[in-house]
Amino acid sequence: MNEKTPMQKRAAAARHTTSVDQSNRRVPINLRQSGPTPVELLISTRVRKSPYWHLSYESDCWQATIYNRMYHPRAHIPKEQGGVMAEYDALVNHVAMWNVAVERQIQVKGPDAEKFVDFVITRPANIIKPMRGKYVILCNEEGGIMNDPVLLRVAEDEFWFSISDSDIEFWLRGVNIGKGFDVTIAEIDVCPVQIQGPKSEALMTDLFGSEVSDIPFYGLMEGTLNGANVIISQTGFSGEKGYEIYCLDATLNAEKVWYGVLEAGEKHNLKVTAVAHHRRIAAGILSWGQDVDQEVSPFQCNLGYQVPKDKEGDYIGKAALEKARVQIESGESPYPLGMVGIVFGGEPVIDYANDFWLIYGEEGDDAVGYVTSPWYSPELETNIALCHVPWNGRDVGTKYRVALPTEFGGEIVDAEIVSIPFRPSVNPNSREVEKSRTSAPVS
Repeated sequence: MNEKTPMQKRAAAARHTTSVDQSNRRVPINLRQSGPTPVELLISTRVRKSPYWHLSYESDCWQATIYNRMYHPRAHIPKEQGGVMAEYDALVNHVAMWNVAVERQIQVKGPDAEKFVDFVITRPANIIKPMRGKYVILCNEEGGIMNDPVLLRVAEDEFWFSISDSDIEFWLRGVNIGKGFDVTIAEIDVCPVQIQGPKSEALMTDLFGSEVSDIPFYGLMEGTLNGANVIISQTGFSGEKGYEIYCLDATLNAEKVWYGVLEAGEKHNLKVTAVAHHRRIAAGILSWGQDVDQEVSPFQCNLGYQVPKDKEGDYIGKAALEKARVQIESGESPYPLGMVGIVFGGEPVIDYANDFWLIYGEEGDDAVGYVTSPWYSPELETNIALCHVPWNGRDVGTKYRVALPTEFGGEIVDAEIVSIPFRPSVNPNSREVEKSRTSAPVS
């Protein structure tokens, strides 16, 4: 047989794989392995520059992506100085500041704010008291996850959706056209930065006083920084100890907050870095658009705890989710795939994946699943990943194989399902708490 030319090899790798069961999706995940496809990111007025964007560039941002139609930093430390793994060290051993203005703030305000919010999220809205927050999900009528924001209740009649990567403002406005709740819905000029890492509390105390230590997990506090009004929360996307500083009137006040943090952070060895996807993967934190989207159910991705059995009021997706729960409990899952965590071999994965890498069973040449979020864990000394595999093949200890791209060796390596999270979080979420209490898997 004649050896394939490089062009033929690229064409073969770029073919879409049909053996992975995506029968429940209207738009299948693109499983072509097309690689880095290096092109320059166009900076133009079609995509919004956040009030922190020029400050990120000033802090050596050299790589970016698009998130919520805004430019989003993805690397600051140059590769020759350790790259994103050096950024990981800053996070887990010191403290890092992230520009997360892409978490656009969608305000719901008015006499019916709690009723409206209760209708669009799966958890009861009344469990969120003023100056508190919760991680929540919003689902469509079929039970697919539309967004998984942190929801802040800054007043009795006012909520802020600190959103992940989808245009949930449009969804909320559309819902209320039909329902007519007495609320206003709009994006507001509020932009957060995240302060994450073991030295975050000391830095935040220097900025805002000892009261910071009294903020509970998902608690909020008002403050000022260089004359700028801010809301502080003990939240974050890392699994480490961390906070977010929400800058009000951010278009005017961004520099006051940014430079204030930089100045106070010097003695704490603060680094400006990108959001630490390596650490959030280890914590089992999901990334919308990468791990989940509007065609993935919470029961497929370890978010079943977000769908309470005892919520009395109606909410969007309730009927579909309750039906799916009954099917799953009867052994007839409506989903062909489910999310798991794996450890796998091969060269250390120390950069972002360009494609959804294919997963194979222990035997056979047909792909059965795909990797969504891979990275190397220095603490575990192995590659880890979140991925989707056949529903009936999700047990811990199940063996698979992962096809790595050429930039990480190009081999097919052994993989095994393990428990999520790979590493515990400083503040465990409800799923982790329940799992540790029952010592049993929770969907």
